[in-house]
Amino acid sequence: MLKEWMPGEIPEKREFEEQLDKNRNRLYDLQTKIKEHRLPVLVLFEGWAAAGKGSVIGKVIKNIDPRFFKVATMASPSEEELRKPFLYRYMKQIPEEGKFTFLDSGWMEQTTEEVLKKKLTEAEYEKRIESVRRFERQLTDNGYLVLKFFMHIDREEQDSRMKGLLEEEDTKWRVTKFDRWQNKHYGKCKKVFDRYMKDTNLPSSPWYIIDAGNRKWAELQVLDTMISSIEIAMQNRLHSSPLLQNVFPLVKMPKLAEVELQGKELNEEEYHHELKQLQKHLGELHNRLYRKRVPVIITYEGWDAAGKGGNIKRITGALDPRGYEVHPIASPEPHEKARHYLWRFWTRLPKDGHIAIFDRTWYGRVMVERLEGFCTENDWKRAYNEINEFEKELSDWGAVIIKFWVQIDKDTQLARFTERQNNPEKQWKITEEDWRNREKWDLYEDAVDEMLKKTSTSFAPWHILESVDKKYARIKALKIVIRELEKHI
Repeated sequence: MLKEWMPGEIPEKREFEEQLDKNRNRLYDLQTKIKEHRLPVLVLFEGWAAAGKGSVIGKVIKNIDPRFFKVATMASPSEEELRKPFLYRYMKQIPEEGKFTFLDSGWMEQTTEEVLKKKLTEAEYEKRIESVRRFERQLTDNGYLVLKFFMHIDREEQDSRMKGLLEEEDTKWRVTKFDRWQNKHYGKCKKVFDRYMKDTNLPSSPWYIIDAGNRKWAELQVLDTMISSIEIAMQNRLHSSPLLQNVFPLVKMPKLAEVELQGKELNEEEYHHELKQLQKHLGELHNRLYRKRVPVIITYEGWDAAGKGGNIKRITGALDPRGYEVHPIASPEPHEKARHYLWRFWTRLPKDGHIAIFDRTWYGRVMVERLEGFCTENDWKRAYNEINEFEKELSDWGAVIIKFWVQIDKDTQLARFTERQNNPEKQWKITEEDWRNREKWDLYEDAVDEMLKKTSTSFAPWHILESVDKKYARIKALKIVIRELEKHI
């Protein structure tokens, strides 16, 4: 792209100033429209060192109410961020509906720098590109406008600007050792940049190359692109995104009606004997996980009153409390609901060597949100593939993913609901919503069957816990967790 790029012609001075004033005012007007259309706008500025990314961002945001935007400078990842998946720190920054986020550098700079420093092999680069393409496509499929600008200057202009910065005591810190290396190896860097941009130039999130030799001209180019892109995005806001075919290997799962629940029970003596032995073993494995920096994600879905809480308690009873966190997932908070539905799970991922346990998960998208009409049909149908992609990202990061569906029958649920309602100490566990959900049992069962069928992948298969006898389910869960961890480490 950079090799074939030709700069546009700068307008005459009078026309130039008129266009600039017009665009500044138009962007100011559009911020209200963006709010009305609930359009989230993510603007990524990449480019050469000293190309003026920060300067252009500063000029653009002067035309926007500060309540409507956030600017993030994405420096080298911190020690904490290096212990999370590559995309974690970028997913954290995505804007709420109706707002802007401006990123001063991002996933392109991190990737290309790692290529230039030979920190990524060719295979790792290809995998990274696949992750980036999925990330950007998921954002645009879910209604985000993703604008990617590359600020382009030639080698001589870059050298001149860096010399100017180095001459001033207050600005020389802005020129890093790697910036000087980049200028010295300009041709090599240009080749890496060009390849990356070609690899990630998607129809829904294309690259815009900005002639950054003149700062005002760069601002006008950015404003022109932002305004036209926002206007088109608002017109297309209600269009459905295409459904993609699953490309991941699936593990065959039974329908819930085919799961045998009878005879799956343990007496008290067997239960306590196995519980003690298994918890001791799991505790030892937890130490090894921490030492080897292996992240673990354990998820629980299941019928109300199926025994998820007690099952989780027996897992955590074996773990060092400093090395795990349990996330009870309720309805999304307003700031969570205003973002991509996976955002609140990305931001709860564990560090490597730690364990995250989710009591309810991202699968709400294809169950409760589907059945209660909290998202469109296109949204939940598209989610099967998006979830598989999310879990593939976690698996490629090195995470062990263990997914449980806790299964009971309708009669067992009724008995447990009744006991809760009649026991003052347990009444807090039962709500009107639980009874309403029970009325939709058959609809939920169909949704779960489809979920199990479409999201039980080879890297993140589902495990069904028969929980008419909670003791049996707890022991089975411990055995599965131990088996999966041993398989990995």
